[in-house]
Amino acid sequence: MNNHRFIRLHDSLFKLGLFQLYRGLAFGLGSVLGATILVSWVIYMLGSIDFIPVLGDWATQIIDEIKVAPPAQ
Repeated sequence: MNNHRFIRLHDSLFKLGLFQLYRGLAFGLGSVLGATILVSWVIYMLGSIDFIPVLGDWATQIIDEIKVAPPAQ
């Protein structure tokens, strides 16, 4: 059993913890980037819809809010 790759890579608690930390950071970063790209694409597509006035107006308002620069502090 000790010859398995998983056991050899995670033979200490420190290595296992470090591996799980990197794994969690990669998962979190990938989730945030993926959601950002998906939401921006959906909003862009909704903004280009002209034949459904309610959705087009709503998406245009969202796009205008995103384009507004935050107030300087």
